[in-house]
Amino acid sequence: MSNPVFDRLKDNRGYATFGAPARSVPTYGPTPSAGELDEMYGAPSATSVDTGRLTYDDVVVKTGIAFAVLLLGAAVGWMSPGLLLVGLVVGLVLGLVNSFKKNPSPVLILAYAGFEGLFIGGISQLFEARYNGIVGQAVLGTLSVFAAVLVGYRSGKLRTSPKLNKIFFMAMIGYLLFSVVNIMLVSFAGQNLRGGMLGLVIGAFAVLLASYSLVMDFEFIAEGVRAGAPAKFAWTAAFGLVVTLVWLYLEILRILSILRGD
Repeated sequence: MSNPVFDRLKDNRGYATFGAPARSVPTYGPTPSAGELDEMYGAPSATSVDTGRLTYDDVVVKTGIAFAVLLLGAAVGWMSPGLLLVGLVVGLVLGLVNSFKKNPSPVLILAYAGFEGLFIGGISQLFEARYNGIVGQAVLGTLSVFAAVLVGYRSGKLRTSPKLNKIFFMAMIGYLLFSVVNIMLVSFAGQNLRGGMLGLVIGAFAVLLASYSLVMDFEFIAEGVRAGAPAKFAWTAAFGLVVTLVWLYLEILRILSILRGD
């Protein structure tokens, strides 16, 4: 859930500053005529779209498609909460598969979004049945955090650093270990460490981690655009953003449930 998919952008080959192979010596054809030269000079400059390079518009469109599929799956999961476990298991498997693929697969990414939607819709319906209005509050909270991080990043106030990245990944390991221990305690001892004051502290810590993950997402997208990454990596960006925002939503949902008496 820490969006490792963006880390692999630097490992891909074939575009500027990302380890591009040496170019072969070009072969020249017939000398163009004066008319052809005039036409060439009069033509508009090639854009990143023309050259098949990553653009911010690519990321926005692909992310929008992924979220549309996520919301469709969530609608189905809301009406059929029994599909919650199916969405959880299949979504987890597809999430791992997409995270370790060197080249993004639109089909697998959209499949992940759909099954993750089943899980999100099912669990949201269960929380809403117990705490009326909590889902709307969680969605508003998620959008607010996303907007605040985006504004902070665009203003230049929020940036990552090698030192902060190391701290982030160490914190993620600790968070994941805590989550595994908590699941085991809930399953075998009926004890939940994600409740009360400790639950609020862990939840706030997780929201901070997810927020930093968003900053990392934005930086890797910007780096890909600047370096002229292939347009196909817009799907990688979309996948990473979906993962982070789903994680952020679940953490906020859990915090609200604790504040309302769980």
